Amino acid sequence: MSPLDRRSFLQGGAAAVGGAALGLGGATVWDHAVAPAPADAVGRSRVAFRGPRQAGVGTPPQAFATLVAFDLAPGMDRDGMTRLMRVWTDDIERLTQGRPGLTDTEPELATAPARLTVTVGWGPGAFAAAGLEDRRPGWLAPLPRFGIDRLQDAWSDGDLLLQLGADDPLTVAHATRLLLKQAATFATPRWTQQGFREAVGTHPVGTTTRNLMGQVDGTVNPDPANEPDLIWHGADAAPWLAGSTSMVVRRIAMQLDSWDRVDRAGREFTIGRRLADGAPLTGTREHDTPDLDAVDELGLPVIDTAAHIRRAHAMAPDQRFLRRPYSYHDPAQPPDEQSGLVFIAFQRDVGEQFLPVQRRLAELDLLNRWTTPIGSAVFWVPPGARAGEVLGQAALA
Repeated sequence: MSPLDRRSFLQGGAAAVGGAALGLGGATVWDHAVAPAPADAVGRSRVAFRGPRQAGVGTPPQAFATLVAFDLAPGMDRDGMTRLMRVWTDDIERLTQGRPGLTDTEPELATAPARLTVTVGWGPGAFAAAGLEDRRPGWLAPLPRFGIDRLQDAWSDGDLLLQLGADDPLTVAHATRLLLKQAATFATPRWTQQGFREAVGTHPVGTTTRNLMGQVDGTVNPDPANEPDLIWHGADAAPWLAGSTSMVVRRIAMQLDSWDRVDRAGREFTIGRRLADGAPLTGTREHDTPDLDAVDELGLPVIDTAAHIRRAHAMAPDQRFLRRPYSYHDPAQPPDEQSGLVFIAFQRDVGEQFLPVQRRLAELDLLNRWTTPIGSAVFWVPPGARAGEVLGQAALA
């Protein structure tokens, strides 16, 4: 197939299927802040729990993650929410610092935190149950249903969320089990999603992660340290908002069997980046800025008008958001849903930052011939707990 024929074929497919927010053209490059080190050093690594913001947002992504969404038990109220937050706060602090939870029946499994973080999120139902509708952010609601979505209840919504991440899957599994047991009288699990990235030490520090399509999964991302206002509410916000953020979780199935049949040039054309090094088709290095005005000898855009990195490109600096995705592979699921991406995005305001990009992708994106969003959820991530505080304390006061 000639380049022009391939271009016509792919453009026709894009017009038919729209686009999905995988964020491949603008995701993260922190991967892995922890340099190759002896196993015991990896196991001993700790991330501070106490502070103005929750860990697990700006924290360099760990190798393994589990996300659990919950439905609140009938009759749950503000007192119940306060008690659950108190129990979780105590156990999360213990576990992340390498100590067993208060009622831990397997304390030996808590001694290697391996950079464990546990991030707590509230869905719309948590505000309703606690009688706090007047404090619920306006963006905290299910995302609009896009034409590309094939959403399933099994992967969508939820009243509460736990995001657990660590560089050891046993650490994640133990912490997940303990925190679920502690929540048993307050809430029931709605869905669980597990994901992975490259293990610590498998690539040089700073290497961009790749997803199951073989593509570098991100190159440009806000720097949490230097651009915090894109991610968190600042000190000028209401007391219960300062230090908080929003979290979007999208489960995106990849049709890898059909992707396997696309040649290398077609894959690069679809994304707008080279497979070998992640460089944009208009550049020579991964971190080169894509030239969206460049044309080829036929006068056609080098980066196609429907290429993923063009559609995912933020049209304004304040539309950027922090991507923190994980791959998944689950053979127990139907064949066309077994592999994909647990796409996680953090931003100060979903409506102002995430939705404009998602709408462009839903309108037209070549990548969606091979991807299908099957889950979607939105959560408010309360501020961190300072010394003596519990998570969500200012909102619950």
